[in-house]
Amino acid sequence: MSSGGCSTCLEVIFAVVLPPLGVFFRFGCCSSEFFISLVLTVLGYAPGIVYSLYVILRTPPEPPGIDGERPYDMLA
Repeated sequence: MSSGGCSTCLEVIFAVVLPPLGVFFRFGCCSSEFFISLVLTVLGYAPGIVYSLYVILRTPPEPPGIDGERPYDMLA
């Protein structure tokens, strides 16, 4: 069930096409990273792409969990 590479690849593709969308898939719509990416994309398309790619590639994805703190295999 390890699809971290595939999801990162899709996030990068979305970040190049529409930068806030790639950040949205990684962090959600109420994160500071999303709003920074949105503002940079409105001010200029290239800064939005650079920031989005930087954030997506430098931040590891969160492990899946019910409460966001523990992975499923650690719940039992």
